[in-house]
Amino acid sequence: MDQTRVSKSLDEIDLKILNEIQADGRITNVELAKRVGISPPPCLRRVRTLEEEGYILGYRGLLNPASLGFEVTVFASVHLSSQADADLRAFEDFVRKEPLVRECWMLSGEIDFILKCVAPDMGTFQNFVSHLTAAPHVRNVRTSLVLHNSKDAPDVPLELKVPQG
Repeated sequence: MDQTRVSKSLDEIDLKILNEIQADGRITNVELAKRVGISPPPCLRRVRTLEEEGYILGYRGLLNPASLGFEVTVFASVHLSSQADADLRAFEDFVRKEPLVRECWMLSGEIDFILKCVAPDMGTFQNFVSHLTAAPHVRNVRTSLVLHNSKDAPDVPLELKVPQG
């Protein structure tokens, strides 16, 4: 299914459902229905429809990397020597297999990809960078060590979405 195409307009109830699920993915259907002001059966139908139509991609717990021993967070800017489709796909395949890479974004402009990486220590990350710079078509890698995170908001700002009515 093409998840980039909106197949229905979201009403106020849908937006409330999405907001509540985004705030607490473990919310029960009964509690969700109560918070959005509808009964549980139609609430469950709406949630299933939102899932089927790709508005809800999945559910997961957010873990604290530092508490689990991943003390180092680094952003790596990667410039490839070739932007041919096959080479871009090959690089994406490479990073998908790398457990330290948590996010990979293809960019326009001077940098081809930016990677968000976590590691238990700098030595582990330095070994990964050596591996990364040796990957096919990697021209150069620039890294920036995260000193402090001032904002971490993985949710979508639904308060900016106004239902079409």
